[in-house]
Amino acid sequence: MKPLLYLMLVIGGFMRGSGWAVSPDDIIGTWLNEEGTAKIEIFKKGDEYFGKIIWLKEPYYTQNDVEENDHPNVKLGAAKVDFKNPDESKQNQPILGLIILRNFKYDIDNEEWSGGRIYDPKKGSDYKSYIQLVDANKLKLRGYIGFSLIGRTSYWTRL
Repeated sequence: MKPLLYLMLVIGGFMRGSGWAVSPDDIIGTWLNEEGTAKIEIFKKGDEYFGKIIWLKEPYYTQNDVEENDHPNVKLGAAKVDFKNPDESKQNQPILGLIILRNFKYDIDNEEWSGGRIYDPKKGSDYKSYIQLVDANKLKLRGYIGFSLIGRTSYWTRL
């Protein structure tokens, strides 16, 4: 039994080592969200990583949006704004250009970007978050309240 366990550990070590080495700037670039409704540009500022919405599939309010959202900032044909933001002073800011990822730092030991926050403009909610590269073209984002067991995971694709 011990030789089998040793062999599995050795093979596991080779498999982990055979992948590409993750570097801090590997997440920089443009990503498509899981729903395919937004493109997010991840960029670096100092030693932290941020992400902003640079494209929306539907950048303007539709009749359906107006019917579903009884809010004065939701007007047919108008550019979408962050009307669900709990800070009233920010409810007129456009969704295009909105920073939704902020203050992530690379954690070399866990090969992830952590310590940051992710903002969901669909809910007007802000969450603790971490980011991991699944592979060179797939990003895993986990947003949570409190601790990471209670939260939501989303996968983005590199463009």
